[in-house]
Order: sequence, then C-alpha cells, then structure tokens
Amino acid sequence: MSDNQVQAQPNNPLHGITLEKVVTQLVEHYGWRELGERINIRCFNSDPSIKSSLKFLRKTDWARKKVEELFIDTFY
Repeated sequence: MSDNQVQAQPNNPLHGITLEKVVTQLVEHYGWRELGERINIRCFNSDPSIKSSLKFLRKTDWARKKVEELFIDTFY
C-alpha cells in the first residue's frame, strides 16, 4: 500500500478492513443472536453464516451501512 492510499482516507476507521473481518469480529463479540437483535436482518437471524451474510451485505447498501456503523460504535 502506498503512502497516497493511506493518506486518501485518514479519518476512515474502516479503511483497509474487509467486510469479512467486520462481520467476523462482530459475531465473535456479540454472537449471532445479539447481532440479529441489534440489526434485524434475516442473514443474522435465520441459519446465519459468514458466507451468507457477506453475500447479502455486498448487495444491500443500507444493511452494510448499519453493520459498518455498529462495528465503528463497538470497536472505536
């Protein structure tokens, strides 16, 4: 990663963090049940998995935004 890439988003706490890492850390911290209560989406409440969650979140901007906001609120 070049210095220009790092400087492009100096105030973005998600810069360089994959969506998979975001979901994985939230699941490890809250568990699927509490995560599904905090963000009521089917991929967290009905037969949840990292793979199915990533597939849904990559296609659904509003849900991804909620997950990213929870990650920032939780870990930053």
